[in-house]
Amino acid sequence: MKNTLRSILAVTVLVSTLSLQMTEKAFAQAGPPARDRVKDMVSIGGVRTNQLVGYGIVVGLNGTGDGSVAATRQTMQSLLQRFGMSIPDINGIDAKNAAAVMVTAELPAFAKPGQKIDVTVSSMNKASSLRGGSLLITQLVGADNETYAVAQGNLAVGGLGITGKDGSSLTVNIPTVGRIPDGATVERMVASPFETSQSLMLNLNSPDFTNAMRLTAAINGNFGAGTAIALDATTVKVVAPRDIDRRVSFMAAIEDLMVTPSAPPARVIVNSRTGTIVISEGVRVTPAAVSHGSLTVRIKENLNVSQPAAGVGVGGRGNTNAAGQTVVTPDSQIVADQAPVRTFLFAPDVQLASIVDAVNAVGASPSDLVAILEALKQAGALHADLIVI
Repeated sequence: MKNTLRSILAVTVLVSTLSLQMTEKAFAQAGPPARDRVKDMVSIGGVRTNQLVGYGIVVGLNGTGDGSVAATRQTMQSLLQRFGMSIPDINGIDAKNAAAVMVTAELPAFAKPGQKIDVTVSSMNKASSLRGGSLLITQLVGADNETYAVAQGNLAVGGLGITGKDGSSLTVNIPTVGRIPDGATVERMVASPFETSQSLMLNLNSPDFTNAMRLTAAINGNFGAGTAIALDATTVKVVAPRDIDRRVSFMAAIEDLMVTPSAPPARVIVNSRTGTIVISEGVRVTPAAVSHGSLTVRIKENLNVSQPAAGVGVGGRGNTNAAGQTVVTPDSQIVADQAPVRTFLFAPDVQLASIVDAVNAVGASPSDLVAILEALKQAGALHADLIVI
């Protein structure tokens, strides 16, 4: 077990070191800044997906349903009453082959009635598996409680659950969640501001004043001055044609424009759980001295048993008494090992390569590297955003 943990730690340190070195080489070999399409940089304001949700019943399960859950029985009772069957006592309904579920879906922008969308079905109660089940017709509503789609169909479940008669069980993945590809039919279209608004708002995926100005310049350079106006670091307002057919072709032409994005902010991203460290371009360190070392304290306890020679004596009433008594004496040994402390110095305006070389030279583990970066940040020597996830 110890050898396994050591191997995992060694691999983690090696991967972190190689990742940093490969990142630096990539920065050094990089050519001119890449250009991005506008469609990869922005989204259109108001044009988005809408979340739908519904409550339904899955039937046809092989004894893995909710069983005696009252809510599922009541739902089945109400469903049967819609078909003219009267069951006054819900205790007469066995729901071992049925399960109450929540059905969720995302309605894409511009989805039209009659189109198909995927749905996800999740068990709510005691059902152990939805494998082999079929979802009965379920209305999917939006935040306004209006029905936008209707779902029904057979579930595709990737998980597996098996239970033995002795109580043992085996579960693979999650058998209580399934999907129905194209399982819902759109019944209502969501109004979009794309067709009615006089201007279109292009929202940058990553807010940046420089990118907003470059996007504005690219649009005005191709379609004339005043076509686009940068409102802030996120939004660029574009005057759109009134005719809907011209508006579609206009947006298609804008999406194909190429813009050179600005360099992202200098950041150091640290994943404290996996030891992954990513250092972006532009990270630098002002003059600072770092001392790195560790103190290991080991305490070893030994229990010594003292067994005196046995003897027999005669008491006042003729009873025999043991002359010796066993005694346990602890023996503690404390050993402290101080690893050699190594100090390295960052010169003025040190770039990424020097940071990587200096940290690798002291053989720092991922946890040690996190501590060094945090100390540099607190000292004001690390000129970058330190983000720990």
